[in-house]
Amino acid sequence: MKRCSRKLRKKREREREKERHAVEAVMAEVFYWILTFALILTLLCILGYQLILLVDLEFDYINPYDSTSRINQVILAEFIIQGIFCFTNLLAGHWFIFLVAIPCLYYNVRLYIKREHLADVTEIYNNLNWEKKKRLFKVAHLVLLFILSILSLVWTLTEDEH
Repeated sequence: MKRCSRKLRKKREREREKERHAVEAVMAEVFYWILTFALILTLLCILGYQLILLVDLEFDYINPYDSTSRINQVILAEFIIQGIFCFTNLLAGHWFIFLVAIPCLYYNVRLYIKREHLADVTEIYNNLNWEKKKRLFKVAHLVLLFILSILSLVWTLTEDEH
């Protein structure tokens, strides 16, 4: 009788342990998705802000000094958030999203190393179209990452049920 109850207790403990690990895994995955979406949306907001400043400059609603100083204030934050996004995907094991995000991170790191990441007040009018195109490309890249993240989330949720 005691032997049976010990076996049952051990079996129940193992089942509880498995359930606890499953719940922890699901919570880690939920935290990953929330963090991923928050990072992507933050990057989209930063790039949208920069685009608005460039359009305002193009239509002479703002002077070049104010525009470039405001853009330069958020450039480093954009680069850091992009790095955190890539590092998060690397740690979480979402290789495809990580590999799609790497080229933009590489471009940002290359700009930073060459000291070409800041907008120049004296050259902003000459480079206005290039600066806008660069940011629009980054926005398109982030929208692609957002769509891939949503598809990956749906795939993960449906995979667990089957």
